[in-house]
Amino acid sequence: METLIKNARLVNEGTITETDIFIVNDRIERIDPDISPRNPNVRLIDLEESLLLPGVIDDQVHFREPGLTHKADIYTESRAAIAGGITSFIEQPNTRPPALTQELLEDKFQLASQKSLANYSFTMGTSVDNLDEVLRTSKRDVAGIKIFMGSSTGNMLVDEEDVLEAIFSRSDHMIITHCEDEDTIKANLEKFKSTYGDDIPMRYHPVIRSAEACYLSSSKAVKMAKKFGTRLHVFHLSSEKETHLFDAKTPLAKKKITAEVCVHHLWFNDSDYDTKGSLIKWNPAVKSESDRKGLWKALKEGRLDVVATDHAPHTLEEKHNPYTSAPSGGPLVQHALVAMMEFVHKEEISIPFLVEKMCHNPAITFKIEDRGFVREGYKADLVALSLHAPWTVNKENILYKCGWSPFEGVNFRSRITHTFVNGRLVYHKGKFHEEHKGERLVFDRD
Repeated sequence: METLIKNARLVNEGTITETDIFIVNDRIERIDPDISPRNPNVRLIDLEESLLLPGVIDDQVHFREPGLTHKADIYTESRAAIAGGITSFIEQPNTRPPALTQELLEDKFQLASQKSLANYSFTMGTSVDNLDEVLRTSKRDVAGIKIFMGSSTGNMLVDEEDVLEAIFSRSDHMIITHCEDEDTIKANLEKFKSTYGDDIPMRYHPVIRSAEACYLSSSKAVKMAKKFGTRLHVFHLSSEKETHLFDAKTPLAKKKITAEVCVHHLWFNDSDYDTKGSLIKWNPAVKSESDRKGLWKALKEGRLDVVATDHAPHTLEEKHNPYTSAPSGGPLVQHALVAMMEFVHKEEISIPFLVEKMCHNPAITFKIEDRGFVREGYKADLVALSLHAPWTVNKENILYKCGWSPFEGVNFRSRITHTFVNGRLVYHKGKFHEEHKGERLVFDRD
């Protein structure tokens, strides 16, 4: 199959250029300003000077399958991701059952091979007693080893010092951490429960799951990684203080310790709890405006490397429970790219900067083979968007299985028009072509 994309404004590796892209089967064969079709059967797509980006790689999602499919599943959420320009995702292990053995992990890969419209990988889960399973994890075929150093939805808490040291010292895989100090959170929670019972006002969520709780845990993970020379990637930084644990000087490809920030921590602040309530209850919590600004500063300076979603849907019925039983997390994959594009429209960041943090850097961080860039010979994962096609998020156009979004009512100025996965046009102006499934990601690691 041959596809010729004409008249694209390609955003790639720090530049914006007008060019054509010639795709043969699943790979980019040629990038040139003026390509003529070689045969009459080539599929011709004229982007009419729309922006063309590498497909977004989301390094942190929770698609809830198996075991929690009343909230979401691999098909529904990968479909929403494709509509949002995300062509590859890395899903986390806190499903039911959690991915704590190689067999359970492989079961998830098999589900994705049958159901996912996007390319996929998964992380291996950790517990206090599965070190042998963890050490069997392939660096070629599995994204990383996930440690919940703070409890989150689907509690897989690992905070015992000897267990953590064993994983950090013995695994030569990428270690990925969710960092919040459990003792600090428990003490804070008990204080508020003594005053409010279970119905704690949602605005106290960032006080309970505080910046100090995050820093204590993140600094512990960084210290341990430095001690043992571990390859560490810290998920969803949420406080300004934490950002100073990370290095801006070393080129990303040479960093041993990296960090991610999520869209919701860049968009919302604690004043939004008054209107959004539990809909923006995440772990780690959305914190102060000074924290939000500090995250942006660190992202621009290169202390934070990747922008992701932590897409973690729950039903509205679940979210409307009192504080102590309302789960943390929300859906984001359909709206992450267009939300970040709003900062481009406001001239707070450039489009090449956005592409660096959402496309290039996830590929570099995880050493994903042949993706994340628009290069000859690479897989043809591409997303086209129109800069000036405003639309408003509402119940009718939300694709998440849970049926809601924290962005409902927001007017976005950019719109995804085309999403290509492995050379196939899977999404085009609201319509899906679902004949082909995504592929398992592979990693170029020693």
